[in-house]
Amino acid sequence: MGVIEHWNRILAWLAEHAPATRAVLRPRYDALPDLRVPIDLQLWWSVYGGTEEGLFAEILPPFYTPLGADRAFVLRETHVSKPVDSSEAGAPTAGFHPEWLPIAFDGTGDVLAVDLRPGVLRGCVVEWDQERNEMVKPEWTSIVEMFDQVATALEGRGSVGHCVPEVNTAGELGWRTT
Repeated sequence: MGVIEHWNRILAWLAEHAPATRAVLRPRYDALPDLRVPIDLQLWWSVYGGTEEGLFAEILPPFYTPLGADRAFVLRETHVSKPVDSSEAGAPTAGFHPEWLPIAFDGTGDVLAVDLRPGVLRGCVVEWDQERNEMVKPEWTSIVEMFDQVATALEGRGSVGHCVPEVNTAGELGWRTT
């Protein structure tokens, strides 16, 4: 299965179990500009347009709201804090690397980003901790793997790492850490 199929699994689960979270997700209405990003990211952003400004949809554990392409590029410009270096994708680093592209935010400054540095792990998903100003290790090898794990956890009420999905009485998805 590809990125769109896994994303659609997540959307279907949200529609049935967490309709308030599903309701704030926007489809992509306009044409996607020519982006120099991995094909899976292009495909996802061709159907997903983010959330309305100021709204959260904590779909990605432990508390991340996926970004549409427009906000992702703006957020990268506000976060970059180090010059380009020769490190490979997935390598630990201090500072926000200019070859990372945010794909989700948590509202406190932390982000999930696709690592576009060269190397065997190009396209992996990393978590950047703003307070510690570092990324320690990749969280997923790709957005396909990330969406598959999230969809599988939602469908089976399982876990992703140390996080378990929960839906509150308002119909909003959240992740409880164990």
